Amino acid sequence: MKQKVNHLKYLTEGIIIENPILILMIGLCPTLATSITARDALGMGIAASFVLICSNIVVSAIRKFVVDSIRIPIFIIVISTFVTIVDYVMQAYTPALYRVLGVFVPLIVVNCIILGRAEAFAYKHNIFDSFLDGLGKSIGFTLIIVIMGIIREYLSRGSIFNFVIGPKFLISNPMLFMIFPPGGFLLIGIFKAIINKFVLKSDTGD
Repeated sequence: MKQKVNHLKYLTEGIIIENPILILMIGLCPTLATSITARDALGMGIAASFVLICSNIVVSAIRKFVVDSIRIPIFIIVISTFVTIVDYVMQAYTPALYRVLGVFVPLIVVNCIILGRAEAFAYKHNIFDSFLDGLGKSIGFTLIIVIMGIIREYLSRGSIFNFVIGPKFLISNPMLFMIFPPGGFLLIGIFKAIINKFVLKSDTGD
């Protein structure tokens, strides 16, 4: 008897159980570099999500026509096409954000999350499941990077999305440590500890 597949798990697992940043520990370079403020983090999250979801769909759609020996170059071509779209759109409509994100937009082409999902999932599954996988991983990535951006911006500037809301002592004595990569690593470590304690541990029944 054929076992029924729970397609919804491809969506939900990417948010927490297989979160790209906290569980798979990939894509950390753009995460640390672009989560200094909430706006920058949201911009990177949306850009990476668009590329991930679209590339997953296309790779799944063409997988039966792709020769196995050249699949990686083809994946890169597909991903780079969507990155180019994002690059031009950001330059045209959000130039200030584009200048801040800088080189990390073109580098989405070789982002481990996107290339990894094309290789590990989209190349082996149908379009709908690949869409769900891309959406789930995108939500997980964007959620964590935005939360990190909010915390790092608040502690280092006393603001969230450039709106000053912090107490006077925080504004006059900002935690500049949070601007630098060690501040980002510290947050990732805290989030990972929380997930290990309250989510993953309960899943194992311990």
